[in-house]
Parts: sequence; structure tokens; C-alpha cells
Amino acid sequence: MSKTSQRDLLRLSSRLGYLLNERGLSIATAESCTGGLLSHILTGVSGSSGYFIGGVIAYSNHIKELFLGVSENTLIGFGAVSEQTAIEMAKGISEKFNTSIGISTTGIAGPSGGTLEKPVGLVWIGIHYQNETQAFECHFKGERNAVKAATVKEILTRLLNILDASE
Repeated sequence: MSKTSQRDLLRLSSRLGYLLNERGLSIATAESCTGGLLSHILTGVSGSSGYFIGGVIAYSNHIKELFLGVSENTLIGFGAVSEQTAIEMAKGISEKFNTSIGISTTGIAGPSGGTLEKPVGLVWIGIHYQNETQAFECHFKGERNAVKAATVKEILTRLLNILDASE
């Protein structure tokens, strides 16, 4: 990740942190394809301990089930990279960590692992907020770290838009 893109992500994270602090909201992350990058960016802002509770890097299906409450039936029926899994991960982390917001990432960062149905660059983002959980399908291009950075940027941007709309 270039310094410019990390600077951009930290700028977005800082804006998000301000809103979270201002509204007394807390956040937790359930990351698969981003491998901790989202948590890293969220905690890269001074004062993040006021709103960031923690996260789980759930790369394996076993961890998704055990720590996040993702149903085995969901994983078998839809796969780890799916709307359903993203929703269950986001809701699960919010419930497990008792936070206002739960965020999840599940996808295929590449360069291997893609299929015709689920190509490299496919990412599902889950956002649980105000007892509602949404999932967003994204398709990113580029090498592995570019997909991870684009995913984090997309999450921060979507979450800022959600919080702006709920004022």
C-alpha cells in the first residue's frame, strides 16, 4: 500500500472516529479477506480506544462459526464469500462485543482462489447498525494489497455515508 493510499484511509478513519466519538458509538470488526487491515486503519487514529472495541480475524470457516456465530448451513449453502456470511459476521461481532456497529469483510483478494461464480476481487462487506444488517457486493481490481485497501476505503466511505444519513 502506498503512503498516499494509507494517508487517505487514515483521513477517512479520522473523520469516522470523530463521528463515532461525537455520537457515543462503538465499533468492532470481523475480518476475513482484509486480514486485520481495517482494524489497523481504525486504530491508526489517536483516540480510537474511545470507540474501537476490538476485532476478530476469521480466515477459516471454523472461526467464523465458533467466534462469530455464522451458521454451518450458511457456509455450506452459500459459501464463506457470500451476502449471507457477511451479514452473519457483522451481526455476530456486534452482538459478541456488544457494540453499536459491527463490520465484516469476506472476499477473494487473490491472486488465487477465484472461480467463474466468485472471481478474484469479489468482496462482501457487512454493516450492522441500529439493529439492521446490510451487505454490499463489491468488485475490486488489482493485486492483493490493492483489493484489501479498496475494501477498507469502501467500508469507511459507506459507514460515513450511513452515519451522515442518520443524523
